[in-house]
Amino acid sequence: MSLAAEAPALAIIDGQAINLATQDDLVARVSARAKSGQGFCLFTLNLDHLVKRRADPAFRAAYGRASFVSADGAPVVALARHQGAKLTRTTGADLIGPLCAMAARESLPLFFFGSSHALLEAAGNALKRQYPGLLIAGCEAPPFGFDPLSPAADACAQRIQASGAKLCLVALGAPKQEMFADRMFSRHPGIGFLCIGAALDFVTGGQKRAPLLAQRIGLEWLWRLATNPTRLFGRYARCALLLADLGLVVPLRQRLAGAVLSRDGAK
Repeated sequence: MSLAAEAPALAIIDGQAINLATQDDLVARVSARAKSGQGFCLFTLNLDHLVKRRADPAFRAAYGRASFVSADGAPVVALARHQGAKLTRTTGADLIGPLCAMAARESLPLFFFGSSHALLEAAGNALKRQYPGLLIAGCEAPPFGFDPLSPAADACAQRIQASGAKLCLVALGAPKQEMFADRMFSRHPGIGFLCIGAALDFVTGGQKRAPLLAQRIGLEWLWRLATNPTRLFGRYARCALLLADLGLVVPLRQRLAGAVLSRDGAK
């Protein structure tokens, strides 16, 4: 089922619809779908994903088929608000706590997929201590070079289904996690696949999030760049170019096109 069929679009950023407004909205929809035995595919849209969408038709198509899409990142929220959408930032890292609290309360088994076995085990133990009653049906870390569209990936999904999990948290990083979730939801429509990026690294302390002030004022990206410039400089440069295009060039082009139409209509 496509995103448009799940919930009305609240904003459309560079051709991609967002249909979840807040973290509470997201958790409520996840809970309702999981309790009813209906699966879904959930992505959190950020600038890096928008860059990848432009370059990769398969990734763009997977995003178009997503059941739910939230706004991850201050720039995406700002672009949506320019369209009148009242969104709040909803990141994979922010979702782990509320999702686990809900899953423990509703007795919905989780499966962790991605990253490394050591990290998954450590994160699972930490989350079970923090959320008593949390059911972890299983965890699996695929090998290096894992292909999310391969027969091996299909076998992974078979094991996820056999575990009895209602929700699968996929931590492979973009675009692998979205490609895996999209493909596996089409084969196992009773499981909810949620793409969470590096969220489990924050649970275990493997990565440190920006101070709360930086998060609240939309400067978490700057803190991350300062702490890991070698890995992130190129990515953030591409994101900055895209943001300039979406925030300045595209609106200017639209105004010019509107002016030409008005002039031609007045002739």
